[in-house]
Amino acid sequence: MSFRTIHQLRLFLCIYVCTCAGANAVYAADIGIRSQSPIAFAEWQPEEGDELLVDTEENIGYLIRLDETYTAFPVATGQRRVVRYIGRTYNATTPASLWKAKSSEMKGDRITFGKYGRFLRLYKRENTEEIRTPYGIHSHAYIEKMLAGTERYRSMGCVLVSEFVLDRIIETFVLNGNELSVRTINGLGDETLTYEVLKSKMSDLQEVGEH
Repeated sequence: MSFRTIHQLRLFLCIYVCTCAGANAVYAADIGIRSQSPIAFAEWQPEEGDELLVDTEENIGYLIRLDETYTAFPVATGQRRVVRYIGRTYNATTPASLWKAKSSEMKGDRITFGKYGRFLRLYKRENTEEIRTPYGIHSHAYIEKMLAGTERYRSMGCVLVSEFVLDRIIETFVLNGNELSVRTINGLGDETLTYEVLKSKMSDLQEVGEH
């Protein structure tokens, strides 16, 4: 396991514990990064302009804002295998791409989509067009069990989060005029985790076509 992976794991464990415990702050000294520390998710208040970055290698999500602050939380992403689901056969790995969440839907299946059936539909950016996709952000009836695992490749391709995290993501979606910029990326590289690294990955267009 590389230093960056250990660092990411410590970051996840610290923020996850602080979120569950309702801690007031996460300090840089506790997680081994520079003084610019992430805000504990329990303390994060959504604002207009916030963006969502999902690292599908570490299965950690980041909400990022322009004032050089960010927060982090665990996610589950697509199973890395071929699956059969709703009449389709496909590789369930969550694609790495730039997206826009553009619609909020309510689903009747409260196992697949969680207690309230909330689903943010992702549209894929292709050149100047935004194409509606089967992918989205939602919760699951067994999300806490999924997030407790060490390898959280559990979905059929969507990004899964806890109901508490989904509350904040939906608030962000609404504050942004019912849309949200999202990027999924398979790993952040070898750089030490900083706001600048996260922001650069969010805005980097060179890997949009990777899968």
